[in-house]
Amino acid sequence: MRRFGMLTALLASTALAGAQDLSDGVVRIGVLNDQTGTYADFGGLTSVEAARMAVEDFDAAGKGMKVEIIAADHQNKADVASALARRWFDVDGVDAIADLTNSAVAIAVNTIGREQGKITLMTGPATTALTNSDCSPTGFHWVFDTYSQSVGTAKAVLEQGKKSWFLLTADYAFGHQMAAELTRVVEEGGGTIAGNVNHPLGSPDFSSYLLQAQSSGAEIVGLANAGTDTINAIKQAGEFGIAQGGQNLAGLVIVISDIHALGLETAQGLLATTAFYWDRDDASREWSKRFQEKTGRMPGMVQAGTYSSVLHYLRAIEAAGTDAGATVAAKMKEMPVDDFFAPGASVRADGRLVKDMYLVEVKSPDQSKSEWDYYNIVQTINAEDATQPLAQSTCAYAKGG
Repeated sequence: MRRFGMLTALLASTALAGAQDLSDGVVRIGVLNDQTGTYADFGGLTSVEAARMAVEDFDAAGKGMKVEIIAADHQNKADVASALARRWFDVDGVDAIADLTNSAVAIAVNTIGREQGKITLMTGPATTALTNSDCSPTGFHWVFDTYSQSVGTAKAVLEQGKKSWFLLTADYAFGHQMAAELTRVVEEGGGTIAGNVNHPLGSPDFSSYLLQAQSSGAEIVGLANAGTDTINAIKQAGEFGIAQGGQNLAGLVIVISDIHALGLETAQGLLATTAFYWDRDDASREWSKRFQEKTGRMPGMVQAGTYSSVLHYLRAIEAAGTDAGATVAAKMKEMPVDDFFAPGASVRADGRLVKDMYLVEVKSPDQSKSEWDYYNIVQTINAEDATQPLAQSTCAYAKGG
């Protein structure tokens, strides 16, 4: 019995030592996102808090691991983000960068991560390029992409019998990819694109674009944008009487803070696809109420996804016994993902998290029972239907995966 006890203690000691086989004795995770601009409510400072919650729930200290969360504002500029990422990796000993809202920023930082063998946990960007032409063996696309949003929202609207669309598109990588994916889905479903107008990121005035949408006669005005661009477009659409004129709005990337900012009177009836809703089940409610206590608001899919990706990353370090990027990345793809955000999910060879998505409709004021009670879940979209087939991936690291 004594020999067995000594062996158990030795194994426990070895496991603990393995868990502490860290490059400089610390796991440093940088949360890099927009904290002051268009996407400040999309992820922002509350994504930083979500990452801290993941460290707490992982119980890093109790497992003999030192984990630090640092954060910075990339200002929606790829050059600023690249400079920050290089300094973090080269000087500050950062092992992984999370969030990366803004597709152009994410592509730039993911490229640096690929060059240096560092982990990127991309929860805020949408472009499918991140798991195709711009993929990385150590890059992970965790929450949503242009494919998931097109499949969810566009197919649902087509099934309602509404075939013609006019698109308002943010004029950068994310918006262009979204418009291309949606156009494909609509045309494959027998619909038409009556027009598509590009607008600059952070546009304060959508009046000329909305007038074009009105004159097109399209049944659906699709918003291929996000953040304050989406909010401003919906507000101004109300002023122009878009809905009263018989046209419907479809937000392609809607987060719950957008609805909170708009109010149900303005946003009611909007259709959107989301990876997460706080009131979906007991597990999501429990975590979301803890998050609200810390931040004063309910989480959206980016905050919840940041928590999930950081937690899975830490679990993979523990299982691998090292924070070496390539080894941890392989372990993340090998291990199942199972938390309130992604129960029973998995990570593919191209770094894409494969999970269910949810088609939601924004409630009317009389349907809502309390603050943040904003969505009716209309449909669960199966993970396989919401994710671009791996066979279609152009990611060099996904071949045979």
